[in-house]
Amino acid sequence: MLTSGPRGTKDILPDSSGYWQYIEQVIREVCHNFAYQEIRTPIFEHTELFLRGIGETTDIVEKEMYTFTDRGKRSITLRPENTAAVVRSYLDHKLYAGPQPAKLYYIGPMFRYDRPQAGRYRQFHQFGVEALSAPGPAIDAEIISLAVEFLNKLGLNDLKLLINSVGCPVCRPVYRSKLQEFFRDKLSHVCPDCQSRYDRNPMRILDCKNEACIVQSQGAPHMSDCLCEECGSHFTGLQALLTAAGISFVLNPRLVRGLDYYTKTAFEIQYAPLGAQSAVCGGGRYDGLIAECGGQPTPGIGFAIGMERVLLALEKQELLPSVTNAIEVFVAPLGQETQAAAFEILTELRRAGIAADMDFMNRSLKAQMKYANKYPARFVALIGEDELAQNKVMLKNMEAGSQELIDKADLISMITEGMEK
Repeated sequence: MLTSGPRGTKDILPDSSGYWQYIEQVIREVCHNFAYQEIRTPIFEHTELFLRGIGETTDIVEKEMYTFTDRGKRSITLRPENTAAVVRSYLDHKLYAGPQPAKLYYIGPMFRYDRPQAGRYRQFHQFGVEALSAPGPAIDAEIISLAVEFLNKLGLNDLKLLINSVGCPVCRPVYRSKLQEFFRDKLSHVCPDCQSRYDRNPMRILDCKNEACIVQSQGAPHMSDCLCEECGSHFTGLQALLTAAGISFVLNPRLVRGLDYYTKTAFEIQYAPLGAQSAVCGGGRYDGLIAECGGQPTPGIGFAIGMERVLLALEKQELLPSVTNAIEVFVAPLGQETQAAAFEILTELRRAGIAADMDFMNRSLKAQMKYANKYPARFVALIGEDELAQNKVMLKNMEAGSQELIDKADLISMITEGMEK
């Protein structure tokens, strides 16, 4: 027998699934308040989408994607992130012909071959938001505000928002040249990955977590010194809007994000109590992605939040709500001859919108009462031979410790009245 799941995966069991439902409920409430609508994309896409969308020089594409050839000889990849997939769907279904901006959110599993660690799995879940077609800094501010609002609503208030501008195709080549000049004499002291990035995407050296690379990048030029007029104005506008909304932020010139499609705004939200793995949200603007995927030049911005990381933060801070599988009624048949009547009552209760269960294990009355207490159930409806003959039910109020013999026809109304008290 196979007794364990694949490395880097985790079962979400019934005793914790309620916490996931709670987080998802908050997501839906916040997104509704911000007028974002849900989109659900396939778990796998054509590999080319991620090669073109994410960038061939990224760690995700080079090291982390789950890619395979299907029976039709097509290269297929389990989605490592969802922005490229949302953009593909936006183009595929001509969402650009509808009301703009297209304001979308998603919840779902992603897949990356990475070293499993606390809050990070090979199958993990993300909540993300994408806004497509709006060019100005106001939508950037809204996206960031939505992320902050979601985390605050969960009770995570010790947040640190980092922002930067990574420029655009106009000003980034200037910065690229300055970075290459800065790192030219330092190449022998950085990791092999960063040596490879020097020619392909030197900005990624700033994002490397290798200690030697961090040391060598100290004093590197800042993108803010190279921004063109448009990017500079956009970034200044974003800061003014965040200040107007009362959202504090820190300028971080080393924040470049790990994907090639980012332009202008890049941001990250950290939750300090998580320690080394404090980042809970990352995002930015990707004005060139839609054109890269075959559409007309269209601005876009979004973020993704790792749900496992959020759940870990809530656990550490004891912010998770109490989750219960309590039901209203447990139906207890006493003997095989009462099974059909008990099942009839169970069905009527459920059709009336009342959470109910019954004994399916032929337990004794004592064992059934013990089982009902474990739910817990507010009421137990006992049906023995005598009750069956009289078309009645013995209704026991578990909270009050009282019981009453009632007509079977009155059961639902009495349960409903009890629920309202």
